[in-house]
Amino acid sequence: MYGDLAWIWPIISPPEDYVEETELFSRVIKKHSKIEVKTLLHLGCGGGHNDYTFKKHFKMTAVDIGEDMLRLAKRLNPEVIYHLGDMRTIRLGECFDAVTILDSIDYMITVDDLRSAFITAWEHLKPGGVFLTFVEESAGQFKQNKTQCSTHSQGDVEIVFVENDYDPDPTDTTGEATFVYLIRRRGKLEIHTDHHLFGIFTLETWLDLLEEVGFEVKQMKFEHSTFTEGESYPMFVCTKPLG
Repeated sequence: MYGDLAWIWPIISPPEDYVEETELFSRVIKKHSKIEVKTLLHLGCGGGHNDYTFKKHFKMTAVDIGEDMLRLAKRLNPEVIYHLGDMRTIRLGECFDAVTILDSIDYMITVDDLRSAFITAWEHLKPGGVFLTFVEESAGQFKQNKTQCSTHSQGDVEIVFVENDYDPDPTDTTGEATFVYLIRRRGKLEIHTDHHLFGIFTLETWLDLLEEVGFEVKQMKFEHSTFTEGESYPMFVCTKPLG
């Protein structure tokens, strides 16, 4: 999906779907920052759908590892400065008032990966600024064989998207996401599959690593109107100490 099939991303997950959550993230960042927030770095920005709303509040810089997704992001958000790079290792040589890593943090599959991403956020954050991230899957809360299906259309393209999440070994830190795409263009069917690994860590691991890096951490609930009743994700609002 992040390569040859990147073109379907705005169809199955349009920018408008990200407005509610991004407005929430923007409010949380402004509320908890100890400095005025004018600039924001988004690590793992994908196709730029969160940036579509973030740019209304902040001067945006963003990073992603996928060239095809960055092309989509640049087309959607010409005002944003985009860089090709890995959130674990990139160093831009500048600091920002706020840093975010949103659902792309899922692709950190080892403790070292997760620590490296947090260090990157720290290295690019001004003292007093906020780093915001959240946890979609955590050890002890993972739902085995969770399967979701949705249908989307745009012009003469119709797409049925199926995602199945499975953890073959609960003793390690990885799970598997299998995507199936039924794509019909003018009624002609194409079937594509995609397989991804994602990280599953305890919340204690997240908290320990964030504090090890140096952040002052507050844990909050990320709730959304599309979630089932009572559902929420743990969200970490992390401040870099002043001085």
